[in-house]
Amino acid sequence: MKKYLMMLFLAWYGTAVSFGQVAGSKIKGTLLDHQGVGIDGATMSVKKQSDSSLVKMEFSEANGSFIFSGIAPGIYLLDVNLMGRRVYQSVSLAITTGLPVLDLGSIRIQEQQQSLKEVSIVSKKALIEHQIDRTVLNVDALISNAGTTAMDVLEKSPGVRVDQNGQISLKGQQGVTIFIDDKPTYLSGADLEGYLRSLPATTLDKIEIMSNPPAKYDAAGKGGVINIKTKKQKLKGFNLGINASAGQGIYTTTNNSIDFNYKNNKINVFGNAGYSFRNGASDLHIYRNYRDEAGNHTGSFDQQTFLRRKGWGINGLLGADYSPSELTSWGVVFTGFLRKPNSNNLSENVINDAAGKLESLVKARNVENGTSDNFGANLNYRHLFKKDGPDISADLDYLRYGSGNKQDYVNDIYNADRQFDHVEGLNGNLKGNINILSAKVDYTHPFSGKLKLAGGLKNSFTETDNVADYSNTLGGLTTPDYDKSNQFKYKERISAAYVNLNKDFDRWSVQAGLRLENTDSRGRQLGNIMKSDSSFKRNYTGLFPTLFIRYQLDTSGNQQLKFNYGRRVERPYYQDLNPFISPLDKFTYYVGNPYLLPSFSQKVELTYVWKKFSTSVSYSSAKDEFNETIEIKDGIYYSRPGNIGSSKVLSWNIDAGVDPLSWLNLQFYGELTRIHSKSDFYSGLLDNKGVFTYLQGIAQFKLQHGWNAQLDGNYQSKVTNAQFVVGEQWRMNMGLSKTLSPKTTLKLSVSDIFRTQITRGTINNLNLTDAGWVNRGDSRRAVLTLSMRLGQMKANRPDKRSGADSEADRVKQ
Repeated sequence: MKKYLMMLFLAWYGTAVSFGQVAGSKIKGTLLDHQGVGIDGATMSVKKQSDSSLVKMEFSEANGSFIFSGIAPGIYLLDVNLMGRRVYQSVSLAITTGLPVLDLGSIRIQEQQQSLKEVSIVSKKALIEHQIDRTVLNVDALISNAGTTAMDVLEKSPGVRVDQNGQISLKGQQGVTIFIDDKPTYLSGADLEGYLRSLPATTLDKIEIMSNPPAKYDAAGKGGVINIKTKKQKLKGFNLGINASAGQGIYTTTNNSIDFNYKNNKINVFGNAGYSFRNGASDLHIYRNYRDEAGNHTGSFDQQTFLRRKGWGINGLLGADYSPSELTSWGVVFTGFLRKPNSNNLSENVINDAAGKLESLVKARNVENGTSDNFGANLNYRHLFKKDGPDISADLDYLRYGSGNKQDYVNDIYNADRQFDHVEGLNGNLKGNINILSAKVDYTHPFSGKLKLAGGLKNSFTETDNVADYSNTLGGLTTPDYDKSNQFKYKERISAAYVNLNKDFDRWSVQAGLRLENTDSRGRQLGNIMKSDSSFKRNYTGLFPTLFIRYQLDTSGNQQLKFNYGRRVERPYYQDLNPFISPLDKFTYYVGNPYLLPSFSQKVELTYVWKKFSTSVSYSSAKDEFNETIEIKDGIYYSRPGNIGSSKVLSWNIDAGVDPLSWLNLQFYGELTRIHSKSDFYSGLLDNKGVFTYLQGIAQFKLQHGWNAQLDGNYQSKVTNAQFVVGEQWRMNMGLSKTLSPKTTLKLSVSDIFRTQITRGTINNLNLTDAGWVNRGDSRRAVLTLSMRLGQMKANRPDKRSGADSEADRVKQ
């Protein structure tokens, strides 16, 4: 009953409408104080006079000048805000067709006598913003994000889903590339999941979702790009933010962060730090039923596991900008994190014969103690040759990742009479290092007639070294396990160049780009006394075009049609190319695949926007798509990455938001997706297809006396993707916040109120085997968060520094 109420609740949101974009004339002027001096960093807003809806926001320059571009014909108001309050509002401003520029001249702001402590910051960002090539989620707009992590925020983002293994997909497609502040994470799998779960949501500013990124972004990641923007305060003087939270589910967790900045004239210093303690558990049930060629049942395997995972993590950022002039800036940023994850898993494995009689029983105790650390350094430069003129930017990045994992697997073996027989032990010591050096330069040149040309070059070099030492213990005797012990080294160089052209017409906007990438990679598997050396080399070049077209169906820009096309590549994760075997337990092994090919894909998308409503249809086709594949031999379960010959995805979605009452805001996202996978497989031909539905709704309530509330939830129907069928699931969350003072907020959030987020599924195309799983985690959790801001409250211009774009987050450790 709860599930049907949830589906009805989400479907009700489907009557909402969404945000749109406009383009056209310019509004410019100069903002002066009462002494005639230019005001730096004032918040300038252009709003529609009819309903006061926000059209565009900018910040005044150091000399007080400001300019708004792309304003469609209509009647507008100009608001000026200083220190969080409005100090000026214009008379009606009329923009007519054919008017290129509306010059307001000098606007003088009279001296304000009210002290800072009396000022209340009341500005509020929209939850969702739609741009020509991306969707932006403003993190602080969701109360339920308080005290959570970056991974939790992604799970609430429109079109984004995270599976039980931490794999991220966008609009039904895997292979999503993750960026942090326009820089690659170079992580994947469990390591990426661990990092995102250690990054407090309070350190995040926004999530940029690009299902078809423009040519400036590297071509890697067929599922698109998700760019996580962290907070970089740019306030004059000294500013400090503190966030402390505690969460309680079955176990207690905490997420805490602090950020600061100091800006004085030409120098800005900023930083943040976070500490998190992860503490969770889940119950995992795995079953496998065996049959013969005639279809008769021959036996079964049943595994019940209690997974206990905990660990702490710290992360930090320290940066500085120096601007010798208004046209030039230099910057340096240092980043790092340290994580200490631990898992202690207890499982009981029952093997029965065809009659259901016990053949053997294995009780396992698997303990893993890991470490993961990172250091990154970025040097960036930007220069504008003149105001509103050409600009050039350059970035040099160095990243180092280290990891280690000590594994102790103990298996107690019992006979058919449940009598103890013997004990088996497996010990592993895994170490890994990754070094990445990247350099890039971008140049943009605007021309008259609303034409802009951009281009750039990039070169990156990656080197990895991974070592695994295993030993077996039986009867008190320990011997090396040469079948599992290995050392794998990998080197890769990617060279790229791109060109991008933007042109705005009366109602048309066109953006076209072309990217060229060359990849040269070399891998070497070092041998041992039982295994010989092996190596491989690959070199390939690809062209990746992109095209974005936008047409305004009316002069006001209320109705728009948008079209985009792109070709992309997905390269194998570094660790997936390692051919050796890594155990997960006695009956389950992970095996690498040195024969993985790069996967190339194409995607086309058409979007219609009407006022605050948007809907889109997309189609993508991929060749040699990467996916987890499962093979069973002699009752042992082997998981390895493989190329799926053909994968086609057709998707329709709607994204909407409406304010039916002054105190109520509704957001809705709905998606209907069909996936068809076809490939040669271990057991013959794999040809699976299926349609699934995903619904997401958010209701925000603005109450009296500084109180706000939120209710959100999502529903996903059964999903068929390649070899796997994942069952339906849903969840509901709630949040409550109280503004204690202009600088202090208290928030309470509860995730998965009914604890319905249970992952279950089946595995197809197994040789004479039916298999599936059910996983129930500690998903219901209450989190209390206190947020405080100290220091100056006058904003400067936002940071426009760009970092090295990702070639891929392809590290799997």
